[in-house]
Amino acid sequence: MAVDFIDVDNIMISSEIFEQGFQCDLNKCKGACCTMESAFGAPINKKEVESIEKNLSIITEYLPSEHSAEIKKNGFWISKFDQLMTRSLNNRACVFVVFEGDVAKCSIEKAFNDSKINFNKPISCHLFPIRIGDFNGKVLRFEKYHECSPALEKGSLSQTNIFEFCKDALVREFGESWYDKTMEAIKK
Repeated sequence: MAVDFIDVDNIMISSEIFEQGFQCDLNKCKGACCTMESAFGAPINKKEVESIEKNLSIITEYLPSEHSAEIKKNGFWISKFDQLMTRSLNNRACVFVVFEGDVAKCSIEKAFNDSKINFNKPISCHLFPIRIGDFNGKVLRFEKYHECSPALEKGSLSQTNIFEFCKDALVREFGESWYDKTMEAIKK
């Protein structure tokens, strides 16, 4: 599959985002995107750090004691390579992971879904598997991750592509009119 890009309002979007089927299947992947082996967690921005700090006491109510203790001892974010990121626990799970059975979920998102806070999880998490790069402007690309193969299968079966799957996150980041304009552009 050749990768082309389309430009919508100076945002370059990889054609893979429109062509690749994708729909999370948590029963199979177990929330692998939240437990990637890494010294760092998810990319975050300064505004997100502020929102998390403001709501931290509520968010930590959802966390296992080991995660809460890590946040209390070292904080929840780190700066590496001029990028803010959530901390990783044991080079494995994002510090905000809470397990439901054997499925990793986000404590921030759980607090948001329970209407206890007005901030959803970081946009980098909400957009996954889309990653935003900056090459003299924003570039949206598909980040391939082996553990997401069940999502590729489920998306192909349901005929849901990455762009459709990530609609809420894309609207959150770029607005409804940008999303609609992009849908029109790909129909041409």
